[in-house]
Amino acid sequence: MEKSAAITVFESLASSVRLDVFRLLVERGPQGLVAGEIAAALELPATNLSFHLKALTQSGLLVVVQEGRFQRYRANMALMTDLIGYLTDECCGGNPGACLPGRAAADCMDCD
Repeated sequence: MEKSAAITVFESLASSVRLDVFRLLVERGPQGLVAGEIAAALELPATNLSFHLKALTQSGLLVVVQEGRFQRYRANMALMTDLIGYLTDECCGGNPGACLPGRAAADCMDCD
């Protein structure tokens, strides 16, 4: 992932509503949710939600598919994985295996 792409993704998530939407869709997995279900789950007005869904879709964080009259939104798991990889590729001096989840940050002192 390029730095500019990572910045775009982070800018898109720099809103509590958009972060909540993305986390909800990550939780729901491949089935995703239609806009009305997202609005109900997060108790958001539809007009407010559409603005945030558009921003998340433009950044690539969401994938949208038309289903009749509805649009189903899904988290772009591949992009999320790329972003995590971008953040962790150089973990512990280029040895990301030494910084496995669950290890205390102090444990990584021996990664040099």
